[in-house]
Amino acid sequence: MKPKVAFFDFASCEGCQLAVLNCEDILLDLLEWVDIVEFREAISETASRYDVAFIEGSIHRELDAERLRDIRARTTHLVAMGACACIGNVQARANFLAPAENYQRVYGSEDRNRVQTDPEFWPLWSQTRVRTVAEIVPVDFELRGCPLVPEEFIELVKALVTGTAPRFTPHPVCVECKAFENECAFERGEICMGQLTRGGCKAVCVTHGYRCDGCRGLVPHANLEAHRALLRRLGLSDAQIANRYRLFMSAEPPGRLVRCSHEP
Repeated sequence: MKPKVAFFDFASCEGCQLAVLNCEDILLDLLEWVDIVEFREAISETASRYDVAFIEGSIHRELDAERLRDIRARTTHLVAMGACACIGNVQARANFLAPAENYQRVYGSEDRNRVQTDPEFWPLWSQTRVRTVAEIVPVDFELRGCPLVPEEFIELVKALVTGTAPRFTPHPVCVECKAFENECAFERGEICMGQLTRGGCKAVCVTHGYRCDGCRGLVPHANLEAHRALLRRLGLSDAQIANRYRLFMSAEPPGRLVRCSHEP
């Protein structure tokens, strides 16, 4: 029998699932080797068990955590898919503010008292931390990026089908910028995270004239202090540096983003 594959979404824009659907002809070829049994973006069918479950989105509520644990119990392999699932993404910036303050900033002060007594809203906003998938359940593989890189998705599916180990690049984005002969973003006056961000994206943002904002998370041995020292020399305060790290990586594993000594 062909392996059963399922896709699930939590707190996210669902862009990674759209990236999977955009694989088009390659995805059709993969259907000869796997059965997609659950995928809200594409089909209405459901299943009770899976060989591979792809999880998109970060975890905000305990009821979402319970749903995730149930999926983990019914699958052989679980894959965290995209920046939201792997490192929290932009929504994890909420971890650095009190829940009531988060709500006030989004909806305004006039509703601040209402939210703490309204059962429809407060269970979400009272959560103290946006969590990655790996903080809730064991994760077998990660597909990094915002959105994920389609080639890496295809590589992982092929590896799982054939029983081989997928090979993902361990180097930072800067290596790929060199390969594409890009002008360094720092030379253009940009504040770039490419020196400590996991590669594999073909430096797509820098290649097209932007900078790296770190959506793929930290390389395993990122030299954070050296990077912070560089940013300080360029005139950034510790608070500004922390803000850059938090854009995508606020929910990196505890201990990775150690606070600067002068950070508020």
